[in-house]
Amino acid sequence: MDCDGLLDIMIARLPGLSFPDRILLCEAFSDESDLIRASKTDIESILKRRLVDFWDINMIRSFAENEEKTARLRGINRVSWYSPAYPPLLREIYDPPPLLYFRGKLPNPENPLVAIVGTRKPSPHAASQAYSIARGLGYGGLSVVSGLALGIDAVAHRGNIDGGMPTYVVLGSGADEVYPSSNRLLARRVLETGGGLITEYPPGTGPRKWNFPARNRIISGMARGVLIVEAPRRSGALITARFALDQGRELWVASEGIAPRGNIPIGLLFDRRGTEKLAGEGAPVIYSAAGIFKAWNMDVSKRGVSEGDPTPSGRFIKNTEEAVNSLAQTLGVEIGAKI
Repeated sequence: MDCDGLLDIMIARLPGLSFPDRILLCEAFSDESDLIRASKTDIESILKRRLVDFWDINMIRSFAENEEKTARLRGINRVSWYSPAYPPLLREIYDPPPLLYFRGKLPNPENPLVAIVGTRKPSPHAASQAYSIARGLGYGGLSVVSGLALGIDAVAHRGNIDGGMPTYVVLGSGADEVYPSSNRLLARRVLETGGGLITEYPPGTGPRKWNFPARNRIISGMARGVLIVEAPRRSGALITARFALDQGRELWVASEGIAPRGNIPIGLLFDRRGTEKLAGEGAPVIYSAAGIFKAWNMDVSKRGVSEGDPTPSGRFIKNTEEAVNSLAQTLGVEIGAKI
């Protein structure tokens, strides 16, 4: 069943409730008028617990009306937890958003997603590998989900688009508040190529720092597997890795996110302690998109995907300073200090 009218928005905005509470209410009421007529005793009976405070339901309805109107005027759609269009793997996590807003399209529920995340200031080689893997996944028919942040996220989105697949962004803000602003052109490209901007936050919500750790559970929750390309000891990418493990997702580390033995300059310039720790704890190392296809028993050889992830022109990416810095300039992203 799906929540009708404003019921999904109203239930999503009721304060002091857990996700299971909200699902119980959505199951109990068929439309918003039923919720409006319910007394505190009725609600407590449904939740099977006492409520310390009770909300002003007319105020909640007013907020929901304004939220729905704003979304409609700004071309933003919404999908509730009960809708068949809701991302199926996300529905299975411990605390899925009861309501998602999105611009563009939602992922095809029949096609698995790969989450690719990492530092905002990657080494040139890690950025090059993120792009190459995301593009190779696109060649093989897989879409990437990430967070549109500077660095690895942005490069992965661009690579996936260049590989011919729609890519999906999970925002830590409203769907109309793209952050960072420097990636607005990339966000537009995401929409133009059939992807989507997805968020649990209402239209008009700005990018608040506490929103981003919460949104990471959605990135990993939507995906079948999560690739951490390069991450410092303390980073949002490691938060995503923890969510991935808690959610039972496959977790990988990119080979360029691990400082090669004897490569002192890389280790000094770029903090890879997060990815190195994950690899040390047993996370499998991925060298190319082919490694992910192999892990999922997918034969994509007919699509031209190989261990080297060739470019459309047939040339292979060379991991040289000149190549990766040229890539960064082409993509318009900052990838870190030069070696």
